Amino acid sequence: MWLFAAFIAVPLIEIGLFIQVGGLLGLWPTLAIVLITALIGSHLVRHQGKSALQDLQSSISTMRDPSAPLAHGAMILFSGALLLTPGFFTDAVGFALLIPRFRKILLKQLRKQIKVQSFSTQSGAAHFHQSKHSPYAKPDIIEGDAVDVTKDER
Repeated sequence: MWLFAAFIAVPLIEIGLFIQVGGLLGLWPTLAIVLITALIGSHLVRHQGKSALQDLQSSISTMRDPSAPLAHGAMILFSGALLLTPGFFTDAVGFALLIPRFRKILLKQLRKQIKVQSFSTQSGAAHFHQSKHSPYAKPDIIEGDAVDVTKDER
């Protein structure tokens, strides 16, 4: 029900803000603001997205819980979608999601709402191995072997 309300409320808020800002500034300055926020937002999302990806890779390589970096990455991705959507309200929410402290507070609130009942893994499912003797060994590469299981059609 709340999602339906958001789909109705957000466009109405955006239309109202466009009318108000357009009435104060005029058409071209309003359109320029929308384009500038999209450009600035895409630059910030790209920068913070790279940082979030590095945090995620670091947490996986050190076998730490990747849920926080994943959540931050998802919020950054969502902020990018909001910033590319024309509007002042969506831009405000998108820029707010780019503030790390705001994301931490939001994540803390979301964790209160989520209840994990059980968690299990299969033996060795989360075990990563990297050969130190490989000439291609790098911190962000996981080596493995592949077997083609398709039928031989010769």
